[in-house]
Amino acid sequence: MNYELINSIDWDRFALIPVIAQDYQDGTVLMLAYTNKEALELTLQTKIAHYYSRSRKKLWKKGEQSGNTQEVKEIYLDCDSDTLLLKVKQNGVACHTGRMSCFFNRIDVTQELPPIEQEITNYSLSDTLYHVIQDRKKADPSKSYVASLFKKGENSVLKKVVEEAGEFCFAVKDKEEDEIVYEAADLAFHTLVALGYRNIDPERVKQELRRRFGMSGIEEKNSRKDG
Repeated sequence: MNYELINSIDWDRFALIPVIAQDYQDGTVLMLAYTNKEALELTLQTKIAHYYSRSRKKLWKKGEQSGNTQEVKEIYLDCDSDTLLLKVKQNGVACHTGRMSCFFNRIDVTQELPPIEQEITNYSLSDTLYHVIQDRKKADPSKSYVASLFKKGENSVLKKVVEEAGEFCFAVKDKEEDEIVYEAADLAFHTLVALGYRNIDPERVKQELRRRFGMSGIEEKNSRKDG
């Protein structure tokens, strides 16, 4: 292990550095992600690619949900010591869309999208919905409800959250179980839309809920005041 090169990375200056993942056999560029010192150390120790998610604010092992891990064969540091190249054996596909590479949208010419090679079903429901919501940002507002909300802007997005919260409360008050479930689903969906509008991954909400386990509501409120 080349500790001289590893130590040349100025982590005080760059908390995160970009990482390019490339197929070690045919050279296909698979994806770009980011790493911090801890994630790089895990990658070196395990020989499995680990990254740092900027949206989730946490470490993640590539394929921890989908099973599509990356076995690291070679690691290179660029001449400025601020970008890594991983040559990997990709198990399954690299992209959450089910395509081998995340780089499938060619912009210099018009072409058909490559076929989806794998239907990824291991993501949690909230993650799947969040990916769909993010994809809808690029959709035609005349054909996508979510895209139309995004086009109308923040007030329209938040108005729907308030409306659905009110309808959920009325359903609970009326003690109609089917309506409670229906309105809860609407509220959860529009909350995810609002998170997507601000590019906040729902995993961060899960992390906050995990943080509160074993903590009373009073303690939690006091901790926020102290912060």
